[in-house]
Formats: sequence, C-alpha cells, structure tokens
Amino acid sequence: MPEPPPEEDFAYAVLRVVPDLVRGESLNAGVLLFCRRSRFLAARASLDRAALATLAPAVDADAVQRHLEFLSAVAAGDRSAGPLAALPQSERFGWLTAPSSTVVQPSPVHTGLLCRDPAGELDRLYDRLVAR
Repeated sequence: MPEPPPEEDFAYAVLRVVPDLVRGESLNAGVLLFCRRSRFLAARASLDRAALATLAPAVDADAVQRHLEFLSAVAAGDRSAGPLAALPQSERFGWLTAPSSTVVQPSPVHTGLLCRDPAGELDRLYDRLVAR
C-alpha cells in the first residue's frame, strides 16, 4: 500500500465583500489557499447575491462577481488575468492577500499545519467559512 502524501503547511485567506467601508459589514465570498511545497494556489469563490442585496441593495453585484472571478483567475495563473497571473505563486498569493480598500478584501492570512490534500482543504475551508 502506498504511503499517504506528507502533511504540508499552508496559508489561506477569506475573500470578503465589504460594500460600505464606514459600516464595516462584510460577506464572506471566497477562500484563497496556498501550499508552497505542493505548488498549489487556488481560490474558490461565489457571491451570495441575496445576502449582498440584503446587506447593500445599491451595490452592483455583477461588478463584485467580476472582481471575484478576476481574483480567482490570478490565483489560477490564468493568462487572461494579465501580468499578475504570470507572477510566481508566492508573489500572486502575496498580491492577492495584500490589504485592500476595495469592495472585495482579503482577511488576514491564517496558517495551517496539517494538509495532505490542498484542493480538499480549500473545499473544506470554503464549506466552513463561505457556503450557506
């Protein structure tokens, strides 16, 4: 029987929609996960339009959705996202998690130590922190 892959450390951040900086309310809309040793960087995001409409009815949900899609494309290294997507994974993660005052903001970076399956960990974090 083959040995399971080694446990790796990882870092993640939550993508939050903050429609009004003054009010400070936010809606979790995605998760970024970076595992350097596994060479894994990905985002999983979705916009709960009903929750956003309740929180901030005047916000352009289509624009927020495009922003989330752009961030996901950068994480994936998708060339359609422009020069940022061509950066090495660690630099993309740093750019994606840099503090921002835009409508979509990353949380502080959190770390984890026990990850054998980065894609599965991303799904677990998404289910726990974003899915409703």
